[in-house]
Amino acid sequence: MRLLLDTQALLALLSSDYPLSSTARAAIEQPAANVICSTVSVWEIAIKRSIGKLKAPENVIERIDEVGARMLPITPQHAHATGELPLHHRDPFDRLLIVQAQLEGCAIVTGDSAFAAYDVPVVW
Repeated sequence: MRLLLDTQALLALLSSDYPLSSTARAAIEQPAANVICSTVSVWEIAIKRSIGKLKAPENVIERIDEVGARMLPITPQHAHATGELPLHHRDPFDRLLIVQAQLEGCAIVTGDSAFAAYDVPVVW
């Protein structure tokens, strides 16, 4: 199963400071799981850490490599498709994650209930 981690799920995987549900952890730890992190999460973490809104490891990219997750770049198609989404969720980072999950055929690992309003499988 292809699992795209939202930013909170990524932080939970990298640090014990953030919660991760037992269902999400079990899905991520399955041998057949293809765990994916988006560049948008790295971007969101960097921005929020720099303005003091987030406690996160400074070596996020190295930590992602250590846990064996694959990085997903942001493509022009991803960026363009965000404009087609209904405005159930207004967070631009989350909207991009939703589109990436849709276009890349991933379930999204998130505890954010707003994701359920979109046509994307959610694991939590």
